[in-house]
Amino acid sequence: MSADQLSVYEAIRQRRDVRAEFTGEVIDDETLMRLLTAAHQAPSVGNSQPWDFVIVREPDTLRRFADHVADMRVAFRESLPADRAATFDPIKIEGIVESGTGIVVTHDDSRGGPQVLGRASVPETGVYSTVLAIQNLWLAATAEQVGVGWVSFYDPEILRELVGLPAGIKPIAWLCVGPVDHFQEVPDLERFGWRSGRPLAAAIHHERFGANTDSGEPN
Repeated sequence: MSADQLSVYEAIRQRRDVRAEFTGEVIDDETLMRLLTAAHQAPSVGNSQPWDFVIVREPDTLRRFADHVADMRVAFRESLPADRAATFDPIKIEGIVESGTGIVVTHDDSRGGPQVLGRASVPETGVYSTVLAIQNLWLAATAEQVGVGWVSFYDPEILRELVGLPAGIKPIAWLCVGPVDHFQEVPDLERFGWRSGRPLAAAIHHERFGANTDSGEPN
């Protein structure tokens, strides 16, 4: 099925946080630009478009960031109780080098000037807008059979220095982007026993927020 034929619902169902399935090929520039175009078409508060995309392909930079993430992984593992550490051990947390392309998505809170329409009382809507751009990119990538992995094991200041972010520009995500040989049917954290997803019924409330049981049935 081609990208033009894949429904948005099917893309949502297939989307995975990819770690181990990258083929090692580098995404071609034409496809990458389609994904970035989709990201740039995301809705944003006050039409501020507060995002930027830093494309990283230099092997030394990819390796340096991968080494930093590996150190952060060790620190996280050491913070876990023994049983959770054992569950965590086989879980791969990044595909930085294997993907061949990193996209650092950044947020500029000053974009749009001091009066951003719609952000006055809820300033977080700026960051929400940047995250919507990430979601657009992710779903477009899925339709193209391109994998995306969101890396979150890092020190923001180290990432800022690595890609030369100026003051006031906040890193939101490092995305590993590249062709994959397949998408896992079951998300990794479920496959490896770290955490299962909640049923939809547990997340739905009518009129007022009320407690739900683990089974998804209202109390």
